[in-house]
Amino acid sequence: MGFEYALVHLKYTIPPAIALTYLYRPLLTRIDLYKILFLVTIAVVATVPWDSYLIRRKIWTYPPSVIIGPRLFQIPAEEVFFFVIQTYNTSLIYLLLSKPVFHPTYLVPRRAIGLPHKAGQIFLATGIAISGFQIWHGVEGTYLGLIIAWAGPFALLLWCLSSQFLVSLPYSSTLIPIAIPTLYLWIVDTLALKRGTWAISSGTKIGVHLWDGLEIEEAIFFLATNTLIVFGLVAFDHALAILLTFPEMFPSVPEWPSPMMLIKALLTDPTKYDEERILGLRQAVTRLQKKSRSFYLASSTFSGRLRIDLILLYSFCRVADDLVDNAESESIAREWIRKLSHYLDLAYASKEARIISKKPDLHNYIADNFPEAARSALRLLPTHLISFGPLYGLLEGFKTDLKFNENTVSNPPIATEHDLESYAEHVAGTVAELILELVFCHTHTPTTPAQRERLVRAGGRMGVALQYINIARDIAVDAKIKRVYLPTSWLKGEDFTPHEVIQRPDLLEVARLRNRLLVKAFGVYRESLPALAQLPSDARAPMRVAVESYMEIGRVLKKRRYKLKEGRATVPVARRLAVAWKALREG
Repeated sequence: MGFEYALVHLKYTIPPAIALTYLYRPLLTRIDLYKILFLVTIAVVATVPWDSYLIRRKIWTYPPSVIIGPRLFQIPAEEVFFFVIQTYNTSLIYLLLSKPVFHPTYLVPRRAIGLPHKAGQIFLATGIAISGFQIWHGVEGTYLGLIIAWAGPFALLLWCLSSQFLVSLPYSSTLIPIAIPTLYLWIVDTLALKRGTWAISSGTKIGVHLWDGLEIEEAIFFLATNTLIVFGLVAFDHALAILLTFPEMFPSVPEWPSPMMLIKALLTDPTKYDEERILGLRQAVTRLQKKSRSFYLASSTFSGRLRIDLILLYSFCRVADDLVDNAESESIAREWIRKLSHYLDLAYASKEARIISKKPDLHNYIADNFPEAARSALRLLPTHLISFGPLYGLLEGFKTDLKFNENTVSNPPIATEHDLESYAEHVAGTVAELILELVFCHTHTPTTPAQRERLVRAGGRMGVALQYINIARDIAVDAKIKRVYLPTSWLKGEDFTPHEVIQRPDLLEVARLRNRLLVKAFGVYRESLPALAQLPSDARAPMRVAVESYMEIGRVLKKRRYKLKEGRATVPVARRLAVAWKALREG
């Protein structure tokens, strides 16, 4: 009896598990727990018979002096724990690195068997065949043959199911989660082999070393096991992406889909995918990345269909805003507002239909009246889940923007604080209300109608606070297009005019008014903040990230420690990530 193997865990596997748990804990969701439990269970069940066979064949051994004593089918308890802790650590690394990835956009809507898919199949099948020969021959290649014969079929199955999805994912969520734990375990294994914690029988190994102390078989074993873990997680996310992206095929998806449902999703013919929906989601994500880094960061903390619908909502709001703002004239901009209003009329006339193809009048109207780049945003807006009032309110806010022109510089539409608040309610409070409506549609936490109404009102107020931050940030940018959202009544108090703001937005008087607006923003923020703690638990932390990521811009503006990008104050990436992580921990 000894503690040498147990000390390997205490020194090398448990500390990373603790660190990764601490780091990922704020991001952990119920579906993440399901993935980890699912993979750990498969790892133990699949590895125990194979490992037991190797020990009984004395291909590798554990001296009695290095293990505590308890065994499962001849496998030391420490070894069984290794299966669990390795899977856990590699899973957390994968989850951490893949959190920003929006998996629905990586679905491939055709069964196109490309070169990578075929090459992978040939490579794995050849490896399995060669391993069988090595085992049958029974010489120095036995151990390597047993590794490949065990891991190869699992890898081949996962490759056949998800290779197209896997190769389309960014390397940061596939290769890196394999490479990091593999390299680390190579180092740990080198130390253990040198100390004699475990040993490989000399007659069953090739005798080649990756480096001094590390047998090539051990190196391939850890590479294979980490590859299987990541392949398994990718297949899981592939199945989830199919289930969540296509509500027409899978109307109801449980919080923890059954293994049978996951397999059914993976076996779904890709030619049945809604290709237009996938393309629309890709365009929506691109808009989010370019137009709002704060919301893009926050969106990655949401999960399931809520994340999808939030991105689609933002895409619509962005497209509608751009159509109006980028119009060549005021009359054309007003025509866009009229078209958007009629679009909403048609969309809500047959609200029970989930997809545009079931609303032929609306489908044709979009095709005939909107540019191609904007059509997917209109077609995919989940109008069956959100009310129409806030959307019409958003269009009213756009009308206020159009009141800024050469003839109204001396008499702008934002004359008083009331005008400012009304404008913020229209362009931002409405969006916040719609976001909360989607939260309540997708939450697994029961809420009463009274709770929802109260929280939606509070959310609208928080939206006002965020719009104030937006206005404070963009004073110089708005001045370039001859817009001044600071109330005229405030300007008069500084003996200032809108024209002077447009000419010199960098003046000290403007800075004082910016600070006044920031004070007002943080006042509304503090007023609405308690409502965040009352949101459904599965959306509370992500909503806090969305709010705090934007409020951090206000904090940076107050301290005047910021960099300008295209005339706007920006928050460094590291600081945004720190704010998001802190917000998630506060939950």
